[in-house]
Amino acid sequence: MAYVPGVALLAALAVGCSAGSGGGASDADSKPGNPAVTTAPPGKYRTLPAPCRAVPDSTLKDLLPGIAQLSRQQQEKALRGAATITYDTDRKVGCRWKSTAPDSSRNLTIDFERVVSYDPAVSDEDRARALYVKKENAAELPGTGGGSPEKGKGATASAEGEEKEKRTSKPGDDQGSADPSASSSASSSAAPSPSASASATASGDPSPSGSGDEDLRPRVLGGLGDAAFLDDLLTRAGSTAQHRTVSVVFRTSNVLVTVRYGEQPTLVTKVPDSRELQEKARSLARKLAEVISG
Repeated sequence: MAYVPGVALLAALAVGCSAGSGGGASDADSKPGNPAVTTAPPGKYRTLPAPCRAVPDSTLKDLLPGIAQLSRQQQEKALRGAATITYDTDRKVGCRWKSTAPDSSRNLTIDFERVVSYDPAVSDEDRARALYVKKENAAELPGTGGGSPEKGKGATASAEGEEKEKRTSKPGDDQGSADPSASSSASSSAAPSPSASASATASGDPSPSGSGDEDLRPRVLGGLGDAAFLDDLLTRAGSTAQHRTVSVVFRTSNVLVTVRYGEQPTLVTKVPDSRELQEKARSLARKLAEVISG
């Protein structure tokens, strides 16, 4: 009779050890001080507009005057544009248009990019901010006296190390403002040296010789999205006519938008009007910002 209670006692001890073992594992998983995993918020925008339908026909006819001289059927085809070939239309889309008139040819391209961060610790917007800063630095804008509102704010968010890239030092930039040579150059802008004028001409500066149109130089823009800049490039290959391309790039939350508007006159001696191209490119960029915000 003494054997049965012994068996019962051993069974009870085995059950108690098993229960204690499970409770210990549970306590370890939920113990105070265990670091919680946090995920950065997703981007504001989850979709992109249809690029070839983002620009009204009336706007296209204004930007591409050669379309008005086409037949009705040709106009319809020209206004439809040509979609940019991409491999992920959920992330990047674009469209391009072109027209030819007796006095010049013009072309327009727009691109939308919805930025997504695959790092749970980095938000889509911070990732987009880092990419925008990279684009602005690559443009090597001349000094604007203020600098981009994006610089120094959020560039460290990129998980791929883009925030660590060496930024180009430019006159008037926040990193180059302490450079005595930059200050000297800025103070003598009213009478630029021949070398400075040659450099400005090569980079497409619309006013390399201090013609009073300094406001037309490539620059950071205000009042457009969260951050924006404008670039203006004048090129010429051999004996062909000069071609001017105005680019407006802006960021709104986690979406980057690029507008490229160019003109090439028929006459080799004619220079495309920088002011007109810039005004029309900026106006279109503002309309696209409204399209994105819905």
